[in-house]
Amino acid sequence: MSEARRLGRGLEALLGPVSKEQAEKEGSLRELPVTSIRPNPFQPRTRVDEEPLKELVASIEASGLLQPVVVRPSGSSFELIAGERRWRAVQRLGWTKIPAVIRDADDRTLLTLALIENLQRDNLSPIDEALGYQRLQAEFGVAQAEVARLVGRDRSTVANLLRLLALPDEVRDLVDHGALSAGHARALLGLTDSRLMVKLGRQAVADGWSVREMEARVRQGPAAARRPTRSRETPGPVSAEAQRVEDALRKRLGTDVRVTQRRKGRGVVQLSYYSNDDLARLLELILGAPFEG
Repeated sequence: MSEARRLGRGLEALLGPVSKEQAEKEGSLRELPVTSIRPNPFQPRTRVDEEPLKELVASIEASGLLQPVVVRPSGSSFELIAGERRWRAVQRLGWTKIPAVIRDADDRTLLTLALIENLQRDNLSPIDEALGYQRLQAEFGVAQAEVARLVGRDRSTVANLLRLLALPDEVRDLVDHGALSAGHARALLGLTDSRLMVKLGRQAVADGWSVREMEARVRQGPAAARRPTRSRETPGPVSAEAQRVEDALRKRLGTDVRVTQRRKGRGVVQLSYYSNDDLARLLELILGAPFEG
């Protein structure tokens, strides 16, 4: 998906130049005290992944900060529009100043841009993404179709993510931390008993259920919780390496993934999708552009 399509009309200009050189060329680059900048109050990401942040710190230490942060004035200080991870990284390096571009933006735009920046980097959990959409609707009166347009998502994708907020807190936490995929969570929404949702969610994590297995258990209703757990459908135990690959792909693609290892380094990677829109979303993530076939 192109940046222009994802951002919508007019919003792309607020993210600022993509490099320090471009900012210098347009005369918008400033050196601001790191302590004069505050986090975006509308940041949808509720936690910072430590490993990617460490990698960014190492990259900036080795090569410098290649892209300025983008901020807006707020009284005598500034609030981040984009670049919170960069801002956190330079603090760890002990920098006292940071290259920045100053833009004017209202609260609605600030939340929208924060969502967009995170979606472009694919580091928002489905729950954080849904909470961001909910906030756009509740605080700024943005209709669901307009939310989808602003962030470059299909309306059905936005609607399905918002449905996840109806899950019990424990199940939401499992999804938020990547233990359950959004596909598992959507299947659980077929239940009305929150206690059964939690019980099946725990079982799915403990026993490595595929989304298909979860859907089958949900169709059985309360009887599912009394059934003995079947072994995984893959032949033999799943190696730690295959599990890491599954977890990484599941988080990146937002769907159930199965890796089957065979001899001589061969194997099969199986992806699940649950509607035509879901297939189109997966194809766009894999191909880097909408599928035109």
